[in-house]
Amino acid sequence: MATERHPKHGSEGYEHADADVRSLYQFGAVLAILIVAVMWAMVHTYSFLAKRESLGPPASPFENQRALPPQPRLQPHPATDLKHYCEVEQQQLTTYGWLDQHNGLVRIPVDRAMDMVLQKGLPARPANQAAEETSVTPVGSAMEPRAMGTAGPCGYLAPPSNGSAESK
Repeated sequence: MATERHPKHGSEGYEHADADVRSLYQFGAVLAILIVAVMWAMVHTYSFLAKRESLGPPASPFENQRALPPQPRLQPHPATDLKHYCEVEQQQLTTYGWLDQHNGLVRIPVDRAMDMVLQKGLPARPANQAAEETSVTPVGSAMEPRAMGTAGPCGYLAPPSNGSAESK
């Protein structure tokens, strides 16, 4: 058996029992009062906390210092850094200066040092003394590995030698 549902409204097509308007107004008024009370509490809490001069020392003495990232760090201007590095190196290779003034150790230009070696010669071992056995390959031997790019990052400052592998 099918049960028929009778609508609560009559033949007019609309509902005769409307929502209670008085309770809706009361709910809106209570909600508005609650919003105003919360805003008032927030304003007074903020002004109370803003009046306090200090909350004590910072949690860490390094609070305002920027922490550096771990190595390796990026260079924002590597060409400028290399140019500055090469200028410092070139200045150290071509000028006189103290390395350790207390012990009388000085730095002299490379050209002057080479001239002094040519004039005085290198220290030599007496002929009757035998050379110590080492695992180091003698310089200039056939077993010596050929280094590529030995001029380093500032190689563009030195004039190229005619017989080197770098000028080829």
